[in-house]
Amino acid sequence: MPELIHECVLTTCSLQGEVHVAPMGVRYVGAEVVLMPFRPSTTLANIEATRRAVLNLVTDVRVFAGCVTGRKSWPTVPLEGDAGVRLAAALGHVELRLAGLRDDPQRPVLRLERTHEAQHAPFVGMNRAQAAVVEGAVLVSRLHLLQAGMIDTEMRYLQIAIDKTAGPAELEAWGWLHEAIAAHRAGGNR
Repeated sequence: MPELIHECVLTTCSLQGEVHVAPMGVRYVGAEVVLMPFRPSTTLANIEATRRAVLNLVTDVRVFAGCVTGRKSWPTVPLEGDAGVRLAAALGHVELRLAGLRDDPQRPVLRLERTHEAQHAPFVGMNRAQAAVVEGAVLVSRLHLLQAGMIDTEMRYLQIAIDKTAGPAELEAWGWLHEAIAAHRAGGNR
C-alpha cells in the first residue's frame, strides 16, 4: 500500500525573520508530522536553523500553483512568541517543533511535534478543479524530471476537471501552470 501523503503548505522563517512559503507533501505518523524535503531546500535550512515550521491547511490552490511558478509572496499573520507566521488564507494551522532528524544526502527525514493548532475558517470541501491544480503544480515542480509527452497527457486529463468545476481562483492558478510549462519549453527545456 502506498504511503498516505497530504499536500499542505509550510511556512518557515530564517533566523533573520525572512518568510519562506512552500507546498510540501507531509505524512502523519501518530501525533508527529513527517517531512522529507529535498536538499538543498530553504524549508530544510530554516527548520534546521530555527527548529520551527508552520503547517498551513489551505484550499486556495493559487498558493500551490503560485509557489511553483515563482509567486512565493503570500499574506501572512504573525504567531505568538517565536512560532513564526501562518498564511492569512489558511483555514487552519499547526505550529511545529523539530523533534528529530535522520540525515540523508538527498532527502533527510524530519519528525516534527505539534505545539499548537488552530482553526480559522470551516473546511467546506474541495472541488475537482482544486485537486487538478494541486496535481498540475506537482507536475510543474518536476518539469526538469519529466518528459514533455507525459506532462501534456496529464495536463490534458486534468483539464477535464478544470473545465467542469473551476472557479476564478482555480482558473487563475491553472493559467499560471500553463505559463510555466510554456516558459520552460521556450527556454530549451523539453
